[in-house]
Amino acid sequence: MEDVITLTLSRKSFHIMLNLGVTFHFRTQLCDDDRTVIDDSKVVGTPMEIVIGNMFKLDIWETLLSSMRIGEVAEFWCDTMHTGIYPIVSKSMRRIAEGKDPVDWHIHTCGMANMFAYHSLGYDDLDELMKEPKPLYFVLELLKVQQPSEYNRESWALSDEERLKAVPVLHGQGNKLYKQGHYQEATQKYKEAIICIKNVQTKAWEVPWMKLEKMANTLTLNYCQCLLRMEEFYEVIEHTSDIVNQHPGVVKAFYLRGKAHMEVWNEAEARQDFSKVLDLDPGMKKAIKRELAVLNMRMEEKKQEDRDKYKGMF
Repeated sequence: MEDVITLTLSRKSFHIMLNLGVTFHFRTQLCDDDRTVIDDSKVVGTPMEIVIGNMFKLDIWETLLSSMRIGEVAEFWCDTMHTGIYPIVSKSMRRIAEGKDPVDWHIHTCGMANMFAYHSLGYDDLDELMKEPKPLYFVLELLKVQQPSEYNRESWALSDEERLKAVPVLHGQGNKLYKQGHYQEATQKYKEAIICIKNVQTKAWEVPWMKLEKMANTLTLNYCQCLLRMEEFYEVIEHTSDIVNQHPGVVKAFYLRGKAHMEVWNEAEARQDFSKVLDLDPGMKKAIKRELAVLNMRMEEKKQEDRDKYKGMF
């Protein structure tokens, strides 16, 4: 970035309307002798996009961008009061650049304490910044400003209130697609709804955490039903295990995991999960009896296949 203007937060900003879509390049650097680069959107090849006023986690960027003109390149020094959250934001941006989900929506946490416990972000430099926050330089290049009608607002661009309103809509769309047999499309709707919830859950002191967790679990189990239809059995086992490890009373999680285990010939695990379903909900007796009959038949077929396969080898 050329012709950088170094500014402080005292610069008078011009008025900018809320809900404008802002596209910009950024470079983040340490305040050391080498001005070590932490992130650079130009190196990644994709500019950043945020919506002004929608509570982007690194809200200082909204203030900085609101002080700039389109086409301007400016450098800002920010102290730790404004940069403490940067490692978490950077992790999300890096995951997007790597083609991954910005949040680990399938990982279920346990209560408020986990939100304040230190854990690895998956990047050594960000872990270091998380443990010891430091002042940072942000070099920003404002590329484009759009009116709300000019851009498509994805889940990351919504406010928390809008995200919560979007969840039942996405849930309903997913259910409709599932009934129509469009399982891949349904998983995308459920996944987007889960990401909305997980983003709001990071502010658990504002919204009842367990209520959101229950909503996320319901959506995850619907997602798993699609995966069963798509024969992604090991992924079903992974997601349902996440749920039962944190919430051991969720009947549907054991039921779906049992069905997935049955499909990959894990007989003992399938029987154990189906037994747990009956312990939690005796009303499932007829359904479990049917699943066990299928399991017995499949295991007998497998044994016969194995006998035929090894016949004459010994």
